[in-house]
Amino acid sequence: MDGQLLLVLLLLLLGASGPWGQGPGPEGPSEEPLKEEFPEEKVTEEENGILVLSRRTLARALQEHPALLVEFYAPWCGPCKVLAPEYSKAAALLAAELATARLAKVDGHAEPELTEEFSVTEYPTLKFFRDGDRLHPEEYTGPREAEGIAEWLRRRVGSSATRLENEEGARALIDAQDVVVIGFFQDLQDEDAAAFLALAQDALDMTFGLTDQPELFQKFGLTKDTVVLFKKFDEGRADFPVDEELGLDQGDLSRFLLTHSMHLVTEFNSQTSPKIFAAKIPNHLLLFINQTLAPHQELLAGFGEAAPPFRGQVLFVVVDVGADNDHVLRYFGLGAEEAPTLRFIDMDTTKKYAPAAGELVTAAAITAFCHAVLSGQVKHYHLSQEVPPDWDQRPLKTLVGKNFEQVAFDETKNVFIKFYAPWCPHCKEMAPAWEALAEKYKDHEDIVIAELDATANELEAFAVHSFPTLKYFPAGPGRKVIDYKSTRDLETFSKFLDSGGQLPAEEPTEEPVAPFPETPANSTTGPKEEL
Repeated sequence: MDGQLLLVLLLLLLGASGPWGQGPGPEGPSEEPLKEEFPEEKVTEEENGILVLSRRTLARALQEHPALLVEFYAPWCGPCKVLAPEYSKAAALLAAELATARLAKVDGHAEPELTEEFSVTEYPTLKFFRDGDRLHPEEYTGPREAEGIAEWLRRRVGSSATRLENEEGARALIDAQDVVVIGFFQDLQDEDAAAFLALAQDALDMTFGLTDQPELFQKFGLTKDTVVLFKKFDEGRADFPVDEELGLDQGDLSRFLLTHSMHLVTEFNSQTSPKIFAAKIPNHLLLFINQTLAPHQELLAGFGEAAPPFRGQVLFVVVDVGADNDHVLRYFGLGAEEAPTLRFIDMDTTKKYAPAAGELVTAAAITAFCHAVLSGQVKHYHLSQEVPPDWDQRPLKTLVGKNFEQVAFDETKNVFIKFYAPWCPHCKEMAPAWEALAEKYKDHEDIVIAELDATANELEAFAVHSFPTLKYFPAGPGRKVIDYKSTRDLETFSKFLDSGGQLPAEEPTEEPVAPFPETPANSTTGPKEEL
């Protein structure tokens, strides 16, 4: 008994804590809490008003700030460097307004655990965390300039629409902006009002109001729930009644607002082009005029007169050939001297249409042209340069739209074609190898090495969306086409040709390509870089 007592006393003296430092044993009380892998650290590091976070400090930041917008970036990322000054300006704008909202950033290259946790696959990526919810951040898809970033956050932290209680407040809101959207809802707690507010969070280029006051329903001639767009141009007002059975459809309302917030006739410039492409109306009718010429300006009245019946179906756009719009003229294959003239484009298919030669630009002619295109009575056209007289005199042949078919699909030839853009750096980089390839095979009667400027020539067979695009057209029937996606050097090109359009399995690889630049048929969003 004495021996057992002595053993117990000895264990108590030597084993005061359990095997992992958690107390005397599995049932004994713990005198201090479990320690996490990283001790809790206060978030203090900042750069230009932006919190600098890591895996050690993110959790604390989420606790301290109910609204947190986090940018995942990489030090080498070009688009991140472009965003940086705007992000800092946005932080400064918000600092004086929203005490609960902060901007932060994480070096994703240095914090791979966080990029994996939040599924970051490209830089910059921005995610919005609300009320400390780490599991369900909202993807940021807003603007990449300071005021847009700040406004995006304002509408999520505060209300996305101004609450209106009387006519005076409503009139003041309407008078303050060119476009104002007011939701009239008899019950502000129902799903339709919530859907309206959710849509307002992202429609940053419009001002929103909200009311349930019977006085305002009466003042604006309404008897049921309606969203009204007030504007200081065209017809001045457009109503979107809420379906009493189906409720408010956000998609339908979004399209309605985009359509009716635009002028019936919009002049194309750097400010209006993003809205033109965002309108989700595929059909565009363009009037090319020289605004400095009085006879050209007189055509605007007829153009505007023809527009109302086509609202929501065709966008009417004016392009001033005397302004900085050369890229638009090139896209349609026009010269400034051809104005005034019309062109119609289907943005979904990029098919272009032209009126009959010599057709006058009058309201009646414009209306008839639109109806003819929409009903399929007008054949679309393709851009093509003229065939150069010496197109086949050099080892490297020059193709254009007008001679492409006869060369590419010649059943007696194996034709290897580079589709390029004059401005494309990747095309310029591979040009010497392509010239060398043409020189190497110049005496092979059954092999043609050629190039085609895809910015000035369009093809019926297929569209080219990136540069350089390389395609091989083997001899024989069937109009076969093989895409080349391997290394762009003379040796690999030669192996490809010598094997009849095939490469060993281990060799295929894709090299960089340049997308189309921003054009009327191809606008782009903010740049990003993949991890």
